[in-house]
Amino acid sequence: MNKTFEEDLDKLRTRLIRMGSLVEEQVEFAMRALNEGNTELARIVTERDDKIDKLDLKIDKQCQRIFALNQPVATDLRLLLTAMKINNELERIGDRSADLAQMVINDPRTVQLGQRIGINRITQATYVMIKSSLDSFINNDPELAHHILPTDDTVDRLYDSLHADLVREMAADPSLIEPGARVILALHEIERMADHATNIAENVIFLIEAKLVRHRSVTNDDASSRGDEAQAAEENG
Repeated sequence: MNKTFEEDLDKLRTRLIRMGSLVEEQVEFAMRALNEGNTELARIVTERDDKIDKLDLKIDKQCQRIFALNQPVATDLRLLLTAMKINNELERIGDRSADLAQMVINDPRTVQLGQRIGINRITQATYVMIKSSLDSFINNDPELAHHILPTDDTVDRLYDSLHADLVREMAADPSLIEPGARVILALHEIERMADHATNIAENVIFLIEAKLVRHRSVTNDDASSRGDEAQAAEENG
């Protein structure tokens, strides 16, 4: 590996970690805003969303540049493919955080009804998933990534339970239908965040262990050639 290529990969990894840190803070602020009704935090999240979008584009262009100027193979190829996928998942998490924050700003009843059904249970579980998935990437920790995967089932069960509670509340009090619809959207955004965290964990496993995770099953991937790596990346996630 030539020195310039190695430096480019280091810069890419550093920039992706920075992206992860920004998104993690966005999630924390958005969920605190939702749980507490903190409109100031919600506004910070919406204002920062453009910053995340710009960083997303920079990372994407950086990956394209490295591909164009080099012929990465094996671990280096997996890093590039994984970086592109993780970057995409992070950008989506950032967008969903901004959507949650906007709900808090638009209608305080969303917060009140969310508190009433105990929405903090799913926000806490999802935040832990996102933080852990990023830690697994930063620390090259596939074991942590493996532990994240079943946690998605916990979030799904919380989603189903909270959704059922919410529907009962709306049926008993029609005045809750409008804010209830917003809370349903909020629950959906949070559940999808957990899915994105799962995808990040799966990509960390692919990066470090050269294994594909599909429907919670892990299979060995022959990482001996660029063609095999590219095909594996297309199938992953």
